[in-house]
Amino acid sequence: MAINHIHFSSQILGKGTSVNVFLPQVKRAHYPVLYLLHGWSDDCHAWLDNTSLARYGNEYPFIIVMPQVELSYYTNMFQGEAYFDFLTQELPAFIQQWFPVSPRPEATFVAGLSMGGYGAFKWALSYPNQFRGAAALSGALDVVNLWENDPSRDKRFTRIFGSLAAVKGSENDLQAITAKHQATAQHLCLYQSCGTEDFLLSVNRQYARQWQSQFANYEYQEHPGTHNWAFWDQEIQTVLAKFAHCLEDAGQ
Repeated sequence: MAINHIHFSSQILGKGTSVNVFLPQVKRAHYPVLYLLHGWSDDCHAWLDNTSLARYGNEYPFIIVMPQVELSYYTNMFQGEAYFDFLTQELPAFIQQWFPVSPRPEATFVAGLSMGGYGAFKWALSYPNQFRGAAALSGALDVVNLWENDPSRDKRFTRIFGSLAAVKGSENDLQAITAKHQATAQHLCLYQSCGTEDFLLSVNRQYARQWQSQFANYEYQEHPGTHNWAFWDQEIQTVLAKFAHCLEDAGQ
């Protein structure tokens, strides 16, 4: 096992940024890659600092990439940097240049918690031809709902999205993304989970009811827990196991 902390200059962001990359002990010529996304109040260190990911990861062949995206909601911000372009274009190119990851979509996965769960599904459903699977843990999936029901988000969400009206039906609205790309995303292994005491439970249930009828390989699970690291430490183990199974099914 090795953990690489890399600080580098991003042309898309126009500034320096950081990424943590976990390398497993297993030896391979080319590794499957898992992009693991952080939540609203976190950074690129959060998964390593708050879970036993480094121990769990050694049981699997994935190179795990944990980028830094600030309070961007994985978007090209209305007032700020183009984090979605950075995530989907520049970062994968850097990772393929620096590490022996497989360039094949069948060996590429993305997952995240809370804001990162939204980011994971947004990325995978916007570009389904780039992935084999995606997972959202306690996902903050419905930006419109969050904004409408919590006026305290107005200042930060305005900086990120511009306006509530601008989000609805846009490339930042998972409902619109799903409608546009559902037909081409049927090969994806999709996993979603939420704690039964989580404040995002009702939104996760809403999306689960919808996606269970829309995607062929979709699974939703609820377990006791709230919006915290104890729940996510448990669930990342499930995600790694499920993605390993999807990898085997794809013959990778």
